[in-house]
Amino acid sequence: MAQIEISIDGKSGSFDAGVTPLDVVKEICSSKERKKTLAVQRGETMLDLSTPLMEDAELSLVVKESEAGLSLLRHSAAHIMAQAVVELFGDEVKVAIGPATADGFYYDFDKAEPFTPDDFEAIEKKVQQIVGGNIPFERKTMERDEAIIYFKSRNQEYKVELLEELDADEEISFYTQGSFIDLCRGPHIPHTGLMRAFKIMRLAGAYWRGDEKRPMLQRLYGTAFFDPKELKKYLNQLEEAKKRDHRKLGRELELFTINDQVGPGMALWLPKGALVRRLIEDFWREEHYNNDYELLYTPHIAKRDLWATSGHLDFYSDDMFSPMDVDGVEYQLKPMNCPFHIAIYQAKKRSYREFPIRWCELGNVYRYERTGALQGLMRVRGFTQDDAHIFVLPQQLDEEIYNILDLNLHVLKTFGFTEFEVYLSTRPEKSVGSDDNWEKATDALKYALEKKGLGYKVDPGEGVFYGPKIDIKIKDVIGRSWQCSTIQVDFNLPERFDISYTGDDGKEHQPIMIHRALLGSLERFFGVLIEHYAGAFPLWMAPVQAMVLNITDNQLDYAEKVYKSLRKSGVRIKKDVRNEKLNFKIREAQMEKIPYMLVIGDKEVETETVTVRLRSGKNLEPMSVLEFAELIHRESNKSQGKE
Repeated sequence: MAQIEISIDGKSGSFDAGVTPLDVVKEICSSKERKKTLAVQRGETMLDLSTPLMEDAELSLVVKESEAGLSLLRHSAAHIMAQAVVELFGDEVKVAIGPATADGFYYDFDKAEPFTPDDFEAIEKKVQQIVGGNIPFERKTMERDEAIIYFKSRNQEYKVELLEELDADEEISFYTQGSFIDLCRGPHIPHTGLMRAFKIMRLAGAYWRGDEKRPMLQRLYGTAFFDPKELKKYLNQLEEAKKRDHRKLGRELELFTINDQVGPGMALWLPKGALVRRLIEDFWREEHYNNDYELLYTPHIAKRDLWATSGHLDFYSDDMFSPMDVDGVEYQLKPMNCPFHIAIYQAKKRSYREFPIRWCELGNVYRYERTGALQGLMRVRGFTQDDAHIFVLPQQLDEEIYNILDLNLHVLKTFGFTEFEVYLSTRPEKSVGSDDNWEKATDALKYALEKKGLGYKVDPGEGVFYGPKIDIKIKDVIGRSWQCSTIQVDFNLPERFDISYTGDDGKEHQPIMIHRALLGSLERFFGVLIEHYAGAFPLWMAPVQAMVLNITDNQLDYAEKVYKSLRKSGVRIKKDVRNEKLNFKIREAQMEKIPYMLVIGDKEVETETVTVRLRSGKNLEPMSVLEFAELIHRESNKSQGKE
């Protein structure tokens, strides 16, 4: 029998062709590695441990502790849950699809009666029985026509539809666990017993294949872990997330609202939220000025032809609003700012001596999102993108991306984020541009990441149609990841709009364009900030830094004097001089997450001081109004990292 060379994470050996990864792992890996191995990775393809290997291969282990391992478990959990549903409710239940998701999995079912909470309990109990059986996941294959006949015989019309779209001569893979069989590319965990923790999270409706004209299915969402402790930790995180929900806090703290009469996905910033936004914008503008950016403003609409030239109509039209007719010409609400910045570039002839050209804009953009996808500030139809476009000479590309990363991390850290997940997204299947330009752009992004010392993961095929990108996800205080920053290299738009500069050789050359957003959008970033801080913003961002509270009407005049003096000194201050008990007013100020409360009684009037109470309940020593103003300015700078 032919011999093949197999290596796993640097260890190698010679084996007979047809050997399985499991046999290789047993032969060349340690017992500790064997116990935690679920599958193997070959290039970008994950393989079951039972897959025959017919040629030389370099493999890596997929282990329980990895993201890939957890995703593998959850994909398998979807199959286990589907098996439990079919065994409980019979073959009249039609099964659709069941992928893994970022925090769990789901499976879609066509069932005559809706699932109930009692059903959840029964399904979970049946799942535990299946798990306890340590049933192996086994891969099988069929010819397409044979598979269609099989699933038609079982009245599984959704599987039949999926099969009919495949090539007639394609060999189709299936996975079984016990009596249950499902159409699936795989892979899966070796056996059901590896799933130690499982929970159904919720029920939702979902149209088959996302088409509103197709049947409405019942989607069961669940999650799974290898360790019950991890499930408990996750459920605790969800409970904490409910308390921090920006929609709830936004309403309670009077930060923003969304009004159906205005339209779904259109945020209205209330006075306190608008003040926080101004503070964010002021900081953003100051940092950009300090880093040699110039500020731009551009219109909200443009002729539709502009978006044809840019390529957005070819690649992005599903996410754009319908055009509007203006004097017989079609105009388009802008989904992006970039073509406008190109138009500004074209306003005059450019010389190589001007580069790099750094332009930034807090630009309002509009994108069509399905109503069901809208979620508070996290997913909206109109938002403000903290956009920038930098035009560079080829020799400036590496350094400029490094400088952008430097500014990016500084800004995120100032807002209190210190943990990041960084991704390098490479060329997608549907793209434009030459192989050479894609390679140059990708290499420049890699160089900047490595020079900055940032660990990153490659996200194959997830770049934008015009170039590769760096995506930065921030982790909030309870460990959730949020996509915010992106840095994209673009050779395409300069080509499409035929922009150029005069080089030192007197000839015309094409610049390279970098698209960049640090916060992503002000709306979404504000939502993340609300949840990260549970509405208790650091002092420099707090819409109200202090509240003046009188004990009785005897202190009204002095309370007014304190209020006016601190407001004049730049402290963001409010007063509560209602005829209410002091404890009631303190409790309300704490509910509003106000950092400082200034209590004024007869003693404070006599000594011309204020008694300072923190929102935590701690009291400071009485101090003069001037001393308190100095305290606010000092602590505000400190909370912003300026001291």
